Parts: sequence; C-alpha cells; structure tokens
Amino acid sequence: MEKSRRSFLKLVGISTLGLGASPVLDVFAASGGHDGKPKAGVSKRLNALTAKRWGMVIDTRKFESKEDLEPIIDACNKIHNIPKLENKRHEVMWIWEDEYKHVFTHREHEFIDERIKHLPFLVLCNHCENPACVRVCPTKATFKREDGIVLMDFHRCIGCRFCMAACPYGSRSFNFRDPRPFIKEENKEFPTRMKGVVEKCNFCAERLAVGKMPACVEASNGAIAFGDLEDPESEVRELLRSNYTIRRKPDLGAGPSVYYIV
Repeated sequence: MEKSRRSFLKLVGISTLGLGASPVLDVFAASGGHDGKPKAGVSKRLNALTAKRWGMVIDTRKFESKEDLEPIIDACNKIHNIPKLENKRHEVMWIWEDEYKHVFTHREHEFIDERIKHLPFLVLCNHCENPACVRVCPTKATFKREDGIVLMDFHRCIGCRFCMAACPYGSRSFNFRDPRPFIKEENKEFPTRMKGVVEKCNFCAERLAVGKMPACVEASNGAIAFGDLEDPESEVRELLRSNYTIRRKPDLGAGPSVYYIV
C-alpha cells in the first residue's frame, strides 16, 4: 500500500514543489533522485527562461503609495491560489507591503528621509544564497535549485515550521486552516495547498519554465526587474551598477537575492 502511494505521488508530482500543471517535472522531484537527494523539478523547455542565479531588483522610486503595489500583489495572489483570510494571524502571504522600519530594521534611525520613512515596500522571499530554511528542514521539503531559487515540496512538508523559525525575513506562511474555501477564483494551472503546510514565494518557477517572467514583474510596469545576477550584461546587473541598492539584513550572511533601489 505504501509503495503504491509513493508511486502515485511520483506520477502526480506535478503538484509538488509549488509548481503549476504546465511545466514537465522531474519524476524524482517528490521522492529524491537515484542518490536520494531532492532534485530541481522543472524540466527545461526550448522556451524556458534560465539563469545561473536568479535575482530581483525593486525600484522603490516608482512607488508612491500602497495603491501602486496592489496590482502587483493581486497578480501574485490570483496566479498562485493564495486565500483571502480575514484573520490576520492566519494570513498567507507570498508578496506583501510593509513599512521601511519593519523591512530594514538594521537601517532604521530617527533621521531617516521622510520619503523613505513613509514609503510602502514590497516584501517577499529573498531566495538566499545560503538559505537557513533549507538547512533546518528535516524532510528536505525546502530545497535550493542550481539557479538559486528556493522551492517548496508541499507533499514532503510535515508542518513542523522549523523553516519559519529559521527564516530571518518572515517570508513564510503556515496554513492554519484549509485555504481552499477561501480562494475566490481558482487557477487550475497551479496546485492548491492544504491545512498544515508551509508556503512562500517561488519566484514563479512554473512561469519561468514556460518562458514567462514572474507575475509580479509583469504587473509592475517596469518597477521590478528580474534576471541573472551572474550575467554582467543582464538588466539586473546594469541596475545594480548604476544605482545605490540595499538588501534586507545582509549582515546575517544569508545572501538575499532581492535588491531595492532607494
């Protein structure tokens, strides 16, 4: 019976890793490869977007109010079947807005520029170069791909929340209740989750696999750039060269891959 169950999970592995129904997934994604280690689960297509290390640059100068961020957050929520819960303690967030003093705690001081002080900042998983969440996960439900994206295998997650405790950015959410009844319009191309599972931003790995940019990037009207941090000619590298940028808690050594132009 258990053997049959494992075989079944391999076959329907399309819903593991937080990926959609369109990309073709490695059959070893849910159970590990021949060496027993989790594999990056998206098979490359001819039109797939690839990078040595994906990174994001958010130009905060192009935002003035919370209303400017709403289309970006809504785009992510709709595509990834994120439930709308009234209880803030149970809220599931992949990308959200917060104040500077909460986002950049290590840079907060009483003389901060007024524009920065009152500006809403987009917050999401940083897809760290050295992710603590990966190190503490006892079931390897959280793992890092070769291209730098940190993914979740929902079938492996046992809800221990060690990853949430290890993440210094508060970028993970826990499903305290079944989220499915609270999804207004379900996207059939992306798997829904269940009670007791942790989830987070996946840099839209399922969209990259079919040649599309992340949903937040498309909805940002040029305020968010996404590309290869290892490519000197990429847009993100050009932005980093020509602008002053900051990252969240870089002194912790996690190596966040999300940069902010301020």
